[in-house]
Order: sequence, then C-alpha cells, then structure tokens
Amino acid sequence: MSGRDGYVPALGFRWLTPAYDVVVGLTTRERAFKQALLAQANLQAGQRALDLACGTGTLAILAAGAVPEAGMHGIDGDPQMLARARRKAQSAGVAIEWREGLSTALPWPDGTFDRVLSSLFFHHLDRESKRASFTEVVRVLRPGGELHVADWGAAANPLMRAAYLGIQLLDGFANTADNVRGLLPKMMEDAGLREVRETRRFSTMFGTLSLYRAQRP
Repeated sequence: MSGRDGYVPALGFRWLTPAYDVVVGLTTRERAFKQALLAQANLQAGQRALDLACGTGTLAILAAGAVPEAGMHGIDGDPQMLARARRKAQSAGVAIEWREGLSTALPWPDGTFDRVLSSLFFHHLDRESKRASFTEVVRVLRPGGELHVADWGAAANPLMRAAYLGIQLLDGFANTADNVRGLLPKMMEDAGLREVRETRRFSTMFGTLSLYRAQRP
C-alpha cells in the first residue's frame, strides 16, 4: 500500500518488484504458510473473498484456483504490484477483480465479503493505520464473516527474535514493533472482531510468522 496508508514503499521487499516473488518465496516459506492460511479460511463456492494488500497476487491466485466458484478480489496501493498480479492471474487462467486502493479506506460497501485474507502486510503499517485497517475489515465483512492473517508475530524463541531484526531494519522499528510484541490480536479485538486467536506458527529466515483468525459478530 502507499505511504498515505502508513506504509513506505521504498522500504522492505516491495521496491524489488521484479524479484519480489523470488525473495519472498526464498525467505518466508511462502508456499507452506499461504496454503495453511487458505486451508484455515475454508473458502466455499458462492462466497466473496478479499485479498487485502494483495501485492503480486500470489495468495488471491491460489485461492481462485482452489475455489473458482468463489468471487475473489484483490486490492493494493502499488500499481506496479497490481500490474504484475494481473499478468500472473491471466497466465494462471483465474478470474479475480483487482483494485488499487488503501486498507484504511476500502472501496466496497458494508458487509461485502465473507472472508478477508491478508499476508505479510500489517507489519508495514504504523499503529494508527493498523487500527484503521482492522476497523475497515470489520466494516466490509458480513456478520459471521472471518479475517485470516499471516504476518510476523511474537518471537517463538531468542533465535527467531534475532532473525526478526532483519525485518525491522528493512521496514522500520516503529511499524514492526507491534507485531513482535504480539499486539495484532488485541488490535483486532479493539476493532470489534471476536474469537481472535493465533492458530499456527512458522519459523522462517526472518523470524516467527504467525497465522491468525478472527470473526465479525
């Protein structure tokens, strides 16, 4: 997402747009954690789902391929990322509606989606933008709809905490501190989500990657 969304695109991996998929794949166990996130989300035919801050579209494309009868949408604030996502989706032969926009002001009416998915996004945002984004997620979810997030979480051990310093150097200590302090679930609850829990952890080159799930009452 753009700097207006509390994210500075010059930091992190996103400035390496041509090599982004390769770098993320090599350093985050991407295939494993995204498949686990999709299994957790249990997307069904006829449901509508949003990949929030979709980047180059890997998660949305996996979801659309697994459940083609679902309505898949992706949003990101980076037009270069979206252009790559469109090309990848066309090559994969899947139908996804892509939009450019911000997580703090989603361009859909209340109660649009049954599922909102997000991977490796919230650590880019400052605290205010994290809170605003979770509030928007609650707004666009239908009652009973679910949020499924994969992002950096509280370090499982000292080695994983040391590894996470690489992310903090790339993306800034202020924005990434909430993740490693384990504050994302509390922020979800503060936004109105319920049954918030961490469901799984992955050890990666850059620290502990956590899966979360939450539900709109």
